[in-house]
Amino acid sequence: MLINRRFDRGGAERQLIELVKNIDKSRFDVCVATFYEGGALYPQIEAVPGVQLVSLRKGSRWDTIGFLWRFWRAMRECQPQIIVGYLSVPNLLSLAAGRLGGAKVVWAIRNSNMDMSRYDWLSRVTARMECWLSHGADLVIFNSHAGRDHYVRCGFPEKSAVVIPNGIDTDYFRPDAGGRKKIRQEWGIGEKTPLIGMVARMDPMKDHRSFLYAAAELVKERSDVHFVFIGDGAPAYRAELIALAEKLGLVKSVIWTHGRNDMREVYSAFDIMSLSSAYGEGFPNVIGEAMACGVACVVTNVGDAAEVVGKTGFVIRPQSPARLVEKWKEMLDQTCEAREARAEAAKRRIYENFSVATLATRTESSLKTLIN
Repeated sequence: MLINRRFDRGGAERQLIELVKNIDKSRFDVCVATFYEGGALYPQIEAVPGVQLVSLRKGSRWDTIGFLWRFWRAMRECQPQIIVGYLSVPNLLSLAAGRLGGAKVVWAIRNSNMDMSRYDWLSRVTARMECWLSHGADLVIFNSHAGRDHYVRCGFPEKSAVVIPNGIDTDYFRPDAGGRKKIRQEWGIGEKTPLIGMVARMDPMKDHRSFLYAAAELVKERSDVHFVFIGDGAPAYRAELIALAEKLGLVKSVIWTHGRNDMREVYSAFDIMSLSSAYGEGFPNVIGEAMACGVACVVTNVGDAAEVVGKTGFVIRPQSPARLVEKWKEMLDQTCEAREARAEAAKRRIYENFSVATLATRTESSLKTLIN
């Protein structure tokens, strides 16, 4: 049984779906329990054959008694040998359920050094509880070495920690020339216009501000360059970022759009993909997805971003707009041949090192050790 809050657009949710799609159903009976029904990715998990999907119909954050009763009924029906939590609250619930139901408990940790001072009190309390109770989990799966190292320093047991990097669906994420043309036409961007994209939810950890300051400097020299931000998030924070872009004189250079389901086409429309996160990343899916689509990346050295990019792109220190500008210019000034070679190297790195097949195989092996 895998436990998830809701199938909104997010890296953890996409990875759960990829695992469920690719795990060997002849060896594992799979049940997915979700707190809240719906979400942008819910149709994708519904479409996976051979999986029992249970909605716990949680009404709100404070709907506790009814929610726990429905969850206990689902536990009795599925009778799982292994319970896997995805992210903090599902992790804590999986521990309680596993101990009461006699199942092995697995936690999935998808981030690294989070700045919890930026989040509400309940998130901070939950994070502390994870550290205190982590020794109760039979296995903790991290999607990054940075995450593993950080949480071990916070008190997680090293002996039960394993790193399994995310898997990228390379059957879907691949270069799409037709998609590139379609998306650029939708946005009113010419084929030769340089386009730098960032795909990330509107969250302080992603540090859109540094990206915007860098963009403002670059357009002083290259007025033809355009930027696009793709992602959902808190409306108030989004409004702050749009206001900053206006203050920096970027109104005509920046496109804002919400999360989308045609990401192969979107990545293919980029010339450069950047992620300017300041903290908190584990394995950033968006970097691997863009690279699989043949897009070179300029990213900050947060989480395992450097491990994903390797030598195919540029990795800079966080919160350094000047370095972003420098590496964007270096990439834009390359010859067509050099760009093509870099794009091919990026694509090959993902295909060879971060496939969904590898994700499923390594996860299966780790889970089987619990039963054996």
